[in-house]
Amino acid sequence: MTSVPLSEAPDAILVGRAADGDVRAFDVLIRRYGQLMQSYARHLLGSTAESDDVVQHAFITAWQQLSTLSDPGAVKPWLMRIVNRKSLDRIRARRPDDSLDDNDAIVAGTGSDPEHVAVSRALQSAVAVALSALPENQRRCWLMKEIAGYSYENISEELGLPVSTVRGLLARARRSLIREMEPWR
Repeated sequence: MTSVPLSEAPDAILVGRAADGDVRAFDVLIRRYGQLMQSYARHLLGSTAESDDVVQHAFITAWQQLSTLSDPGAVKPWLMRIVNRKSLDRIRARRPDDSLDDNDAIVAGTGSDPEHVAVSRALQSAVAVALSALPENQRRCWLMKEIAGYSYENISEELGLPVSTVRGLLARARRSLIREMEPWR
C-alpha cells in the first residue's frame, strides 16, 4: 500500500489527524485554506492588517474546536464560517469613524512598473468602492460566493436567508458591479 503525502491527503483525513493533535496535518489545512480566508477577510474588512489578525484568530478557534466538527470533509465551509464571524465581530467592534481604507492593500500583480502599480491600485480602489456601495446583504452574498466559494445553500444557511433571496441578492450585486466597473473594460 502506497502512502499519500500529507499535503495531498483529503480534508477529512487531515481534520481527523489534526483533531488528534497532529500539528503537521493542521499546518496543511492552514496552507490549503489560509490564502482564501485571508482574501475573504480582506474584502470584508477592507484592511490587510485587520484581516491578518482575523485569520490568525480564526485558525486558533478552529484548532481549539476541531474536535466539534461533525463532518470532517466539510472543513472548508466550516473555516470560512469562522473567518466570516470573526470578521463581522471585528466590523461591529469598530468605532463609527474608523475608515475602511487600507493604505497597505496588496496591489494586484507583481510588476514594479510604476504605471502597472498605479493602474492596479486604481482598479483595486474602484472595486473596493463598487463593493462598498452595495447594500450589506448583497456585498456579503457576493463575497461569500465569489471570494469564499460558498454554495447558494451555504450562503443561505450562514445568513439565515432563503436560497431564492440569496440568488436574487447575488444577481443584483453582479448587475451593480458590472455597471460600476464598466469603465474598466
